[in-house]
Amino acid sequence: MTDRDEHRGCAPTRPTWRRTSCPIALAILLGLSCVAPVLGADLATAESHLRAGRYDEAAKLAGQETASGSWVERWHLVKVRAELAQGLYSAALGSLEYALRRIPGSLALLLLARDVYHYNGKDAEAVAALDAIEARLEASPSRYSTPEGRVLQGRFYLLRKIDAKRVLDLCYDLALKQRPDLIDAYFATAELALDKQDGALAASTLAKVPKEALEDPRTHYLLALAFDETDRARSAKELDEALKINPRHVDSLLLKVAHRIDDERYVEASELIQQVFAVNPKEPRGWAYQAVLAHLRNQPEAESAAREKALATWKSNPEVDHIIGRELSAKYRFLEGSGYQKKALEFDPLYLPAKIQLCQDLLRLGQEEEGWKLADQIFTDDGYNVLAYNLTNLRDRLAGFKTLKEDGFVVRMEPREAELYGSRVLALLRKARKTLGDKYGATIPGPITVEIFPQKKEFAVRTFGLPGAEGFLGVCFGSVITANSPASQGENPSNWEAVLWHEYCHVVTLNKTRNKMPRWLSEGISVYEEEQENRAWKSELTPRYRTMLLGDDFAPLSRLSSAFLAPKTGMHLQFAYFESALAVAYLVEKAGLPAVREVLDDLGNGITINESLAARTKLTLEQLDAGFAAYARSKAEALAPGMTWEEPELPPTADSKAIEAWLAQHPTSFPGLKRLAASFVKESNWAKAKEAIAKLKAADPDDNGPNNADLLLAAICRKTGDPVGERSALEALAARDGSAGPAYLRLMEIEQAAGDWAALAVDARRMLAVNPLIAAPHRELARSAEQLGQDAEALAAYQALALLDETDPADTHYRLAKLLAKLGRPVDARREVLKSLEAAPRFLEAHKLLLELVGPDQPAGSSLPPIPR
Repeated sequence: MTDRDEHRGCAPTRPTWRRTSCPIALAILLGLSCVAPVLGADLATAESHLRAGRYDEAAKLAGQETASGSWVERWHLVKVRAELAQGLYSAALGSLEYALRRIPGSLALLLLARDVYHYNGKDAEAVAALDAIEARLEASPSRYSTPEGRVLQGRFYLLRKIDAKRVLDLCYDLALKQRPDLIDAYFATAELALDKQDGALAASTLAKVPKEALEDPRTHYLLALAFDETDRARSAKELDEALKINPRHVDSLLLKVAHRIDDERYVEASELIQQVFAVNPKEPRGWAYQAVLAHLRNQPEAESAAREKALATWKSNPEVDHIIGRELSAKYRFLEGSGYQKKALEFDPLYLPAKIQLCQDLLRLGQEEEGWKLADQIFTDDGYNVLAYNLTNLRDRLAGFKTLKEDGFVVRMEPREAELYGSRVLALLRKARKTLGDKYGATIPGPITVEIFPQKKEFAVRTFGLPGAEGFLGVCFGSVITANSPASQGENPSNWEAVLWHEYCHVVTLNKTRNKMPRWLSEGISVYEEEQENRAWKSELTPRYRTMLLGDDFAPLSRLSSAFLAPKTGMHLQFAYFESALAVAYLVEKAGLPAVREVLDDLGNGITINESLAARTKLTLEQLDAGFAAYARSKAEALAPGMTWEEPELPPTADSKAIEAWLAQHPTSFPGLKRLAASFVKESNWAKAKEAIAKLKAADPDDNGPNNADLLLAAICRKTGDPVGERSALEALAARDGSAGPAYLRLMEIEQAAGDWAALAVDARRMLAVNPLIAAPHRELARSAEQLGQDAEALAAYQALALLDETDPADTHYRLAKLLAKLGRPVDARREVLKSLEAAPRFLEAHKLLLELVGPDQPAGSSLPPIPR
């Protein structure tokens, strides 16, 4: 998807199904606290070896005890788990069956047996192990009513698809009530929450674990999963903690692999997979990730071979295809990803992670009927699933939207918003298709679906499956675009036209490359094309960005995609968009736009980005990195040359004298000069304010930030009665800031007073691109278009005004009637003039118009349509 924090774009999301439900992981994650108390220091040592990844030593100690005929369950568990962890599946099978002969009533061993049997190709025996658990629970329920037994029961019931809420209430919560220090009950609860896409519940549960649990890598691994979608930096930190305790912790290593693939750091991902294989050469998840890397490198034979190895021991393991498909979908390869989910469901039609991912894939592919049907099925089967619950509620909400279909576009909007600016949305999309399609040589197969949401939570659920996603304005999946409407953005919304232009550019580039492009290039081209279409949509080089370009926040071109995955702050994510656009501008200047188009063609043909860039630019990756760094540095240093950027260390209440004193010691400080100019304006010291503003304008004429030179100058001119000067300053700002709503509104006031109808129409249209949900721009566009003889546009504007403004409905409907009559629509004109007279029965001009419409020989009320109520 293309996502742009505080803007628009294409950002992949990943559900918390990244949390593996792999049987090996389940075996290792089944807590060692589930059985009888520790008997002897050697057992504690063996368990410590297991937690620390010293699997050979753990197996050796446990083997000595079991060989001597031990009846202690935990010794057998340690041995089987240590063997499983190393991929010694045959040995684990022997150890398990020996243990079950000695302790046939052990729920922990029987749960472990399911996985051991699967990995030895004994699927029937795996099913029988669960049947044996069920028989034991039915025969002797009180035997397993201990807190440890309740946790094991809960794990079993979840495998049997029992309602998760019942498991939580009757097993895990009850176990914790009986034993608040039972670590495995916390783990089980967190795993359940993660399985239901509830990372917040998982994190809050793990925050309560006993102190000794912090010495277990599983605690940190589960926390890493809990924060994986919301706080990647925290997730990475928890992974580091887990691997500090156990450098061979396979679950943590695999999550790191997924992060590296997200970051497009494929070499590092491969190296981590080799670390996994050093622990377990047969690890199916490791081979699944190998298949992903082979796919991304356009190596189909290697992809197929890796998948075969992943399925070598458990041939119907649904998790293998689920992992491959999930990772491909995260790279926007939804078609291929959905294919793998379908394979997973062929192995296990009830495998919920694959169902959920397939549901999202289908909705993102525009296959809505099948996608919504699957969402309903998931919710029916699992009412506790957060994602399915959110999606089914959203589907009901979407049913009330208005659908606009035209020329290969399907636009869904809230009905009132559709009436106000739906036609403008369609017009913009048509223009984007023509402009960008021609520019990049792309033919887009229709239809393209665009959904615009008036509530942020609805946008977030449609886009990511969960509420949240603050700051995102638009997302593109290839043939589906989702966007926030101005209604969701408060008093100062962003320019929705720029958002949709950005997103449609993703439609072009994703289709041209068959969704095979790195994140930085996808976002960079979309941001770059905003400026190419409209100077006012450009992402400006701000003082903050200048500092970041010259500092440690700058990312080399070869590592730009990683900047989107773990930004320190929202500002850092914004900077990733800015820097990506700068990288595209560099490539265009260095090699030309045709070379960029050729790169997109190469990507679509399966050539990697590094190979293509080298071929099309005739430069090595190292040369591109060095050249881009120099290019970015030159841009940064060109901002306000001769100025410095230290901030005044003064209280907010400091007056101009205090600021001048500080500037005497820092005479070239741009922030200091800006603050001084604002202070002079506040103090009505117009002469000195204009002097400071002139210096600001000379240093950085394109500044759009708070208290920029044009805003301050406009404020002075307004207070001193200089409408010409005010208008000039505001026009300069409006020309370079596509979201300057207050400036557009003020310009409309000035232009309306001056009778400058052409300029008024321009600024009314600008304002409609920011906020079409208020009356002012519709009113001023209606008036100006009417004066300019642009009857069709005037008509549309007055129709919108009739929905928004009840200040003078008689006049609005009267003007509508006149326009409709002029456009040859007499029946509609009569309807509007009657509405006018209903609002103002003595409105003389409306009576005259009605007589003209009905003719001199016909009674005014005859054969007229009823007035809508």
